[in-house]
Formats: sequence, C-alpha cells, structure tokens
Amino acid sequence: MRLFVKLSSAFAIFVAASCSPLPAEPARPTAGSSEPFVIAANPLAAEAGAEVLRRGGSAVDAAIAVQAMLSLVEPQSSGMGGGAFMNYFESSTGRLTIYDGREVAPAQATPGMFLDAAGKPLPFDTAVVSGRATGVPGAVKMLAFAHGEHGKLPWRTLFGSAERTADEGFVVSPRLGRMIHASNAENRAPDVIAYFSKPDGTLLSAGDRLVNKPYADFLRRLADQGPAALYDGSTAAKIVSRTRAGPLRGSMTLADLVAYKPVKREPVCGKYRLYLLCVPPPPSSGVGLIQLMMLLEQTDIGSRGPTDPQAWFLFAEASRVMYADRDKYVGDPAFARVPVGSMIDPFYVAARRRLIGSTAGPPPEAGRPEPVRQPGADNTLEPTGTSHFIIRDARGNVVSMTTTVESIFGSGRMVDGFFLNNEMTDFSFSPTDAQGRPVANAVAAGKRPRSSMVPSILLTRDGRFAGAIGSAGGNAILAYVAKSLVAAVDWNMSMPDALAAPNLVARGPNFNGEVMKFSPAILEGLRQRGIDLKPGQGEDSGVTAVLIRNGKIDGAADPRREGVVVMVH
Repeated sequence: MRLFVKLSSAFAIFVAASCSPLPAEPARPTAGSSEPFVIAANPLAAEAGAEVLRRGGSAVDAAIAVQAMLSLVEPQSSGMGGGAFMNYFESSTGRLTIYDGREVAPAQATPGMFLDAAGKPLPFDTAVVSGRATGVPGAVKMLAFAHGEHGKLPWRTLFGSAERTADEGFVVSPRLGRMIHASNAENRAPDVIAYFSKPDGTLLSAGDRLVNKPYADFLRRLADQGPAALYDGSTAAKIVSRTRAGPLRGSMTLADLVAYKPVKREPVCGKYRLYLLCVPPPPSSGVGLIQLMMLLEQTDIGSRGPTDPQAWFLFAEASRVMYADRDKYVGDPAFARVPVGSMIDPFYVAARRRLIGSTAGPPPEAGRPEPVRQPGADNTLEPTGTSHFIIRDARGNVVSMTTTVESIFGSGRMVDGFFLNNEMTDFSFSPTDAQGRPVANAVAAGKRPRSSMVPSILLTRDGRFAGAIGSAGGNAILAYVAKSLVAAVDWNMSMPDALAAPNLVARGPNFNGEVMKFSPAILEGLRQRGIDLKPGQGEDSGVTAVLIRNGKIDGAADPRREGVVVMVH
C-alpha cells in the first residue's frame, strides 16, 4: 500500500479493505442537512464564526474568527501563539486538503535540550515553563495560507468580534475560572498570575470580567498587516525576547519566525463501516486513529453495545495495540520514516488484531509493519490542552480544525495579550532509548513534533460529506475520538449521547477513564478481564462532532466543556 492513501485511490480500496460485507448506504442527505453551522468549545467563539457566515463568509473565514476569539476566551487551550491542523473539504470538487500549521523547532534547537547536566530528562514541570518550551508558532500563517486559497471576505474584516470582546471584556466562564485556580506549573508563571490578578491581588474567578487591551491592539495590527503582525516587527521581537528569558532560555530568533512555512498535505484515508475516514498525515497521529477503527471493525464491538463490558474490553485492548505502533513510528516525515501505508494495511491490521485475547496482559509491543530500521522506544509526554471546532458554510465547504498551545496556558509566557505555546515539550525528552536507538520523535532543528491532533472528516462512498470529528486531550485524543465514533456509528447513539458516553483511555500498562460514569457491572466485567480501571484520564475530552444522518444534522459539543452548536439560518 502506498505511503499516503490519497482520495483518488482511496475509493478504489474502500470495498477491498473491508473484512465483512458493507451494510446499506445511509439515506442520501436532504436539504435539511445542508445548513451552515459552527460547533466550537466556547459560545463566544462559535458566535464569532457564525457572524462571519451570516455575512457570506467561507468556512475558512469563519475559522479565523473562531481562532481569534478562542485565543481570548479559552487561552488555556489554543491561541495565536500556538499551532493547528486544518482538514478542509471543498464541496464543489469533493477534494480534501490538509493545512499543517504545526509549530517547528528553532534552527538552534538540539536533541539534548531537555536533558539535565547528568543526561537525564528534565522534570516536565521544569521544562514546560522554560524558554525552551516554545516552538515557532504556526496557526496564524496556516490560517492566512488557507484564507488565500479559500477565503471570501477580506482578511481585515474577520477579527472584529474578538477585538471588541477584548476591548470591552468578557465574563470569565466556569471552565476558565477553574483553570485560573488550578495548581499546574503554568499557574505559578509570573505572566499567568499578572494577567489573571485583580487590582487587590486576588485571582479572577468565574463571573468576573476580563479585559485584554493588548490583545485588542494586536488584533487591529493583525487585521491591517496580515501574518507579518506576528512574524515580524514588534510582536516577533517580544516573542524572541520572552522565549530567551530564563529559566532555561530558548534559542528562537527573528529569522525562525520569518522562515516559518505552513505545509499543504494530502490526507490519509481508510474505510470505517459505511464511511471513508480521512485524517491528517504525520506529524499528526491520524494514521493511529484509522488503525484503531480498523482494529475495532474486525471485532464484534458494534453488536455488543455500551452496556456490555466485553465491548469496553475490546476498545481498551485495541487502543493499546494502536498506541504501541503510534508511539514508536509516528514523527515528522521530513526527519523519520513513518510507515503510514503499512500501518493501515488490512493484512497487517488483521495480524495486530490477533493480539487481542480474552484477558488483558502485559502492554503489547509495537509491530513491524515494514522491514525497516526500528526506531527506539518513545517516552514523549503530552498534556491535555487543545480545542477542536467544525464549520460548514453556505456552499457546503467544511473546516475540521484542531488547535493548541499544548499545556494549560501554554508555556505560561505571554506576549501582546496571548500565551506562547509549549509545543517543544511534545518531543521526546530523550533523543535515544535505553539501547541507544534514536527515537522517531526526538528534537531536531526545524522539526515538527508529533501531534495527537486528528481533525477528521467522514465521506460517503461516493465522496459526499458525511461528518466531522476531533477533540482536545493530548495523547488521549485518539481514544476520545474513537470512543465517540463507536458510540455514534456502531451503537447508533445520538451525537450528544455519544460524546457524553464514558471515556476509557488504555495505553501501555495504564487503564484510565471516567470510573464514576461506568456502571458497577461494567467495572466488574472489566476486572474479570484483567482491567482495573483507574481515574486519571477521561475527564478532559473536548470532542466536537457531526454526522449527517437521515437527512438531518446530528451535531454536538462535549458536555465536559462549554461548547455549543450554532446553526446559521
């Protein structure tokens, strides 16, 4: 199988890749399924995008407005100082395009930059707030690139909602309030404390009003100057200065910012039930999501349903198999050989599925999808920030975009009213494993770190838009999205119910999830199968998703966050 399964060939393998007969195709969408909409993790961001659509803007136009607002009202998750992947569906041609706005390592970055004097990995809490944590941000240039190809309204008209909200202030939401009062390393960063402190020195809480004049000023310059407002001039100089400040000063230069280029890529696609599931290629982990869905499709999980502990056991064990491969092989394809096609080859996936037994055993080892040199074992950490949104415009074009500053408030360092990312900590801190083998996701100058962001689009067999999905949640994103797809497609749950279903994240030796949301019978059934579910991951999902079913739009935002679906009439 070719390295990337392009759309031109994906439909040819659609039926051939199946291990069971295809069920009947879903009913053809009617006019009722063609309305424009925005689904985002914050109501103000969703409304900012909807306002652009009402003015005749495109899905990409609206995405710019959504991102501008998210940077203000959900700064713990994404922003102008971060990166993103956009999956774009063009209705008139049926073509999918991936816009890669992932951050890159500065030109002076070194493989051992997160090792201490003894050659040991730095504690994550030390690295995350350091000057070395920030990669060259990519979201703004990526959005400008996509706007140049698919924008309808002038760039300068897309920032008004966020600019006004920053000037006038907004009410701190309950989720942002909780993040302000959290106890992460970033919460102790001077910029975070200064930004969220009231005149009396106490921290803002939910219900308080937050004004951000510096961000409003930056947005005015961004509207007038385009991406140069961030990548050149005074803001760029501040970014360099802020990242070069101690502790553990970074190496970013003005030249790094000027040199940043987004990348346009072909999607990776694979069959799942009635649909073609299309995701970003590496450095995204989309191939892992496709592999996981192919593994699950070869089981009887669909006939079991959400109350059957065997269904959750199958989900957990398939997840562990997928993560073993994802963790070992996925990295920046410009620096590492990523066997994408082989990882989702039906015969290879069938062989991997045979690792799923009747009880959970030791963590599965990565497979050998190709007889190539084996990379070292990876120890990348990945916090649970990020945001995902979906937009469809009046022409039927769709944006599925996942965007991040990585950890809560990124590196905790702020410039012109927005936080800088800590995306460099998405690299493996150790450039080699215990055997001295280089790892696929080691730091290198100009390299993009591996990402779990998987903004996905589903197509029907004849290439029509059928749905979109993505999530926040660090390495658990793959599990969150897969659970939601199983619940919505296999178990035929409504999208709100599918997203609300309990999360289970199984990776390596760890089985985490929303223990209190599972029934005692399921928890006992899992224990009998060797899985003792523990809390620790599951509560931080931020899925937004939509399916076109029976001529209707079935969309939802994760109830664990503050997202909404806004229909644009």
